[in-house]
Amino acid sequence: MKNTALITGASGGLGLEFAKIHASKGGDLVLIARNGDKLNQIKADLETQFGVDVRVIAMDLSKANAAQEVYTETQNNGINIDYLINNAGVGSYGFFNDLDWEKEAQLLNLNMITLTHLTKLYLPKMVDQKRGYVLNIASTAAFQPGPLMSTYFASKAYVLSFSEALHNEVKSFGIKVSTLCPPATATSFFVNA
Repeated sequence: MKNTALITGASGGLGLEFAKIHASKGGDLVLIARNGDKLNQIKADLETQFGVDVRVIAMDLSKANAAQEVYTETQNNGINIDYLINNAGVGSYGFFNDLDWEKEAQLLNLNMITLTHLTKLYLPKMVDQKRGYVLNIASTAAFQPGPLMSTYFASKAYVLSFSEALHNEVKSFGIKVSTLCPPATATSFFVNA
């Protein structure tokens, strides 16, 4: 039986690497990121190299109701998600009082709200099936406050705390919830922040 992984932030960095690993093990994929052209190239590469089915959803997950739109699309297409990898995230840099509120709100929505909402939507079926896996990407930033990146550090502390609590709640149902807390990693994150 093939497992399907839904991976956010899948157009590069860690998300792309997770996609390659899952595909190399024969798993199908739902890949989400803003850049549809890049996603379609990744889709073609992974389907050719590994013979898996890849669905792409080009979407800005920092927008309100994005998680519901993703869930509705997978449900309408009969896609069961066995692995949820909440990888998408963004940072900002500067004194909080000087930062643009709209960008800070998008950061908080992407890093916390969308991650939580996607988990809320996909977890019930995993519990019903008594199997599933949720991987939330936090950061070593989750372990301390971060002046000049205050909202980013705080959002990653939320991800870690939420994931640890959720792990405790669902482990008896056969669901695994993990948090990856990487240090600074060679991705486009710092350029974007």
